[in-house]
Amino acid sequence: MVDGRTVTAIRFRRDVARQSTGLALFAKRLPWWLKVTLIFLLGRAITTALLYWMIAIEGANPWTVAHPGYLDFANIWDGRWYEIVALAGYPDTLTVGYSGHIAQNAWAFLPGYPAVVRGVMSATGLSWQAAAVGVSVVFGYAATLLFFKLMRLRLNPSTALHATLLFCVTPVSALFQVAYAESMYTFLLVALLYLVLRRRYWWSIPVIVIAAFTRPGGLAVALFLGLHVAVRFWRRRREPFGATQIAGSLLATAFALTSGVAWPLIASWVTGIPGAYMQTELAWRASYIGWVELTPFTSWFQAAGWWFTVWLGLSAWVGWVVVGLLVVLFATVLFLPSVVRLGTDIRLWLAAYAAYLLAVWFPQSSTFRVLLPMFPLAGAIAQPRSVWYRLGMVVASVAGQLGWLLLCWTIGANDWSPP
Repeated sequence: MVDGRTVTAIRFRRDVARQSTGLALFAKRLPWWLKVTLIFLLGRAITTALLYWMIAIEGANPWTVAHPGYLDFANIWDGRWYEIVALAGYPDTLTVGYSGHIAQNAWAFLPGYPAVVRGVMSATGLSWQAAAVGVSVVFGYAATLLFFKLMRLRLNPSTALHATLLFCVTPVSALFQVAYAESMYTFLLVALLYLVLRRRYWWSIPVIVIAAFTRPGGLAVALFLGLHVAVRFWRRRREPFGATQIAGSLLATAFALTSGVAWPLIASWVTGIPGAYMQTELAWRASYIGWVELTPFTSWFQAAGWWFTVWLGLSAWVGWVVVGLLVVLFATVLFLPSVVRLGTDIRLWLAAYAAYLLAVWFPQSSTFRVLLPMFPLAGAIAQPRSVWYRLGMVVASVAGQLGWLLLCWTIGANDWSPP
């Protein structure tokens, strides 16, 4: 015989199952954009809570008082440089530092994002702080919607939604709601990848140009498009590559290459100093290794030598070996089945951007932020279907976000880890 408590338990489990099924059916019937919107809002709520936690422990610093308001806290670090660009423009005379070389200056910060924020300020009367954060949030939301559409070109709806959730809680996702250009740049990159995958080359041209004046990386885009054109030509018998598409893709590549070198040329022309932009960028790494001219594909080895000798007390060659292993590891990642499922074009972008970073980037704490354009990898990480795995990846991402905010965004005495 079955006692009353057993019957009650069976009925309870049955009711819970019915409710779960009903919720699942309700969620399934929601339009995709509403699902993505809810995911974006969840991500921003988590980040906002973490940022307020950081505010509670933040002391007085060169930018703010102790425990500042949200807008002030969201406008520190590079946000102040973008504000200078928006309100004062770029200097035509550059200061020479104590080392005899060009000092840090506003030319390192491209004009796309501050120009948009300045336009919003003029149209609405908002302060820089409010307009800058608002622009970042809007671009972050637009990037999230388009990222889901990009993932749906290669993944099923459930996996694409999980990838979108990971995109929204990535360890550096605070960049979607602070005064940095990454939010706008990420939207432009997602748009570019979506247009290339849809073979809308002509529409991609304005996106390419705007992106080149928003964040450095135009040469990575040019390399990606050049590789894309070569692969499409090689596969033209399997995938028709008509004259209109050939012309559009070649023109897009040419625009990417031209706009990728435009800003350094403009900086040299305005200041009258050849290589003014490059010297400005090198001023930031000089605080680590002193003044060293840029030689392509040496910066990672220089950084490894410095970090491993100064910080770890090891021989420089150990760091060089680590760099080599990282290169091999990343190349291996590109051939993992979950990455291969994302398609050739996304893998070409990942390879092109990695090659660009290897050629010019000096690894330090800002590397976490600079890796954000690798966002398509969220589509690979999201593919396992285990509920516990997916929940674990979200928890790990949020934990990484907390770690990034503590290490890079908050400001301590003699802070050496800018975001």
